Amino acid sequence: MRITIFNTPVVTVIMRWVLIFIVRAFGWHQPPPLPNLKKCVLVVAPHTSNWDFPIGITYALWYGIRVNWMGKDSLFVPLLSPIFRWMGGIPVDRSKSTNMVSDVARLFEQEESLWLAIAPEGTRRKVERWKTGFYHIAIKANVPIVLAYIDYSRKVTAIDRVIYPTGDVEKELSAIQAFYADITGKNPDQWGQGS
Repeated sequence: MRITIFNTPVVTVIMRWVLIFIVRAFGWHQPPPLPNLKKCVLVVAPHTSNWDFPIGITYALWYGIRVNWMGKDSLFVPLLSPIFRWMGGIPVDRSKSTNMVSDVARLFEQEESLWLAIAPEGTRRKVERWKTGFYHIAIKANVPIVLAYIDYSRKVTAIDRVIYPTGDVEKELSAIQAFYADITGKNPDQWGQGS
């Protein structure tokens, strides 16, 4: 198990309480209870702002869960790479056609516990269609998909619904997108639910 912000002795506890104090000072609410899972693909939407990252990390600490996340490899430059990896980051080269689904499924096999956060839009910009890699990863790894959101209008984030994918990607993707219909991102004009 890699050392990350979520399991570094002392640092995790201190950061957790400092960050909880900060988000409460800004009017954000305590999250609801978590589903009892060791492994899942955590779909986080809408992703419309760089602020989604620190708020997401804060709430993961608040929940007391170790979350890994996938980010474009260009974020992992020499000075920032160790920091992002410590924060649970896994670099992804989006310019190449790789065996990403199989590689990530193997990661699920190797880890005793893994919550892998993925933004289905794949970017902060408005998109016409969501990427479906998160769905295929869940199928290949035989893990549930958990829906999470950051709602800026209500100042709440939640890990809310558990879906056990059946392989009917179009039907289940439509249901997942419908779940997010009333969630407001930081920049609502950049929120395109895809189709």
